Amino acid sequence: MSEGVDTVGLDSPPRLAVDGLLDDPGTRIIVCCGAGGVGKTTTAAALGVRAAERGRKAVVLTIDPARRLAQSMGIDSLDNTPREVGGVGADGGGLHAMMLDMKRTFDEIVEAHADGERARAILANPFYQSLSAGFAGTQEYMAMEKLGQLRARDDWDLIIVDTPPSRSALDFLDAPKRLGSFLDGKFIRVLMAPAKVGGRAGMKFLNVGMSIMTGTLSKLMGASLLKDVQTFVAAMDTMFGGFRTRADATFRLLQAPGTAFLVVAAPEPDALREAAYFVERLAAEKMPLAGLVLNRVHGSGADRLSAERALAAAENLEDGGIVDQESGKAGLRDPADDDSPETDNDDPGNVTHPSDSSAVVDGITAGLLRLHAERMQVIAREQRTRDRFTSLHPEVAVAEVAALPGDVHDLAGLRAIGERLAAGVPAGA
Repeated sequence: MSEGVDTVGLDSPPRLAVDGLLDDPGTRIIVCCGAGGVGKTTTAAALGVRAAERGRKAVVLTIDPARRLAQSMGIDSLDNTPREVGGVGADGGGLHAMMLDMKRTFDEIVEAHADGERARAILANPFYQSLSAGFAGTQEYMAMEKLGQLRARDDWDLIIVDTPPSRSALDFLDAPKRLGSFLDGKFIRVLMAPAKVGGRAGMKFLNVGMSIMTGTLSKLMGASLLKDVQTFVAAMDTMFGGFRTRADATFRLLQAPGTAFLVVAAPEPDALREAAYFVERLAAEKMPLAGLVLNRVHGSGADRLSAERALAAAENLEDGGIVDQESGKAGLRDPADDDSPETDNDDPGNVTHPSDSSAVVDGITAGLLRLHAERMQVIAREQRTRDRFTSLHPEVAVAEVAALPGDVHDLAGLRAIGERLAAGVPAGA
């Protein structure tokens, strides 16, 4: 936890030094994880841009189906092949980006671990096509497969992973094991048994030992689907152990010292509650946590004016009891003075009423004071939410990223996010 951390005080969490994390050549993988909708994709992309411009050869792997990453990097589209991002990089650094194609990654595994004829049979199998396109956990498993493939190459010294959007952030850790267990589990082994016995003995085993189970499964799954599953299992026989082996290898890679997890959250109770749960799970799995990125945090350059005082001043203005400053002297506004007209010297026919212009100014000022009060209330609410997380996990380093006025849609926006990540505190704080 000491790497990439600045201590800022007893009452504040340690500050996550993002630049220190990116500059450390020992950091080879950064995994951005957290609940959906908290800015994981933007954070991953901003880290990639900043790392490249600090001399790292980085690649960003995203699983975001909205394709925002490609648009923000000025690329027409992203696919399963890393694409170079133009105009990014310094001191030998560079950036590539890719978007996971779940089915294509599964196809690549089959093609790499089966001979040509068997590979074609697997790829054409209807059950395989359903499995590779949408089986529960396949996306998470394939993200880890792709991570392993990228890490095995020497093209990049930093891989940044944007984890899949999941109902629960824990799916990212659990799903690869679930899919590996399914493909290497008892159910698959039972379906594979007749093919492994072979010949007449196999047929006898199938007709006698499997008749009851096959009849039941045919009713549940349909005879056609069951046949597809059995054909798939027979073709994949030599590959099942490989799924479990690679899942275990990737899990160990995530535990390695060169990996750093960044839990991304918004300053909202639900998001930080799930972030706290994820922090505890990472600790239980002995995975290296770098810190928490708290996105879209609000700040103010006028935070000495509290919400209560701002509201009181607004009410005073609206009630007409505000103290005026007149020729350096303080005095209460006299309503009688508001009735006396004032003639513009340049236009004798133009008579203005001080009360009219004062009312407009007072109304605008009161509105601004109320807006400031609302902002201060938001800041206080976010601070309380963050403090609850910090009280549970005081050791977790935090980088607070100031909210931007609009969405990020280009490299300039990603650079701005990177600067806020490096600063670690919201604007005006």
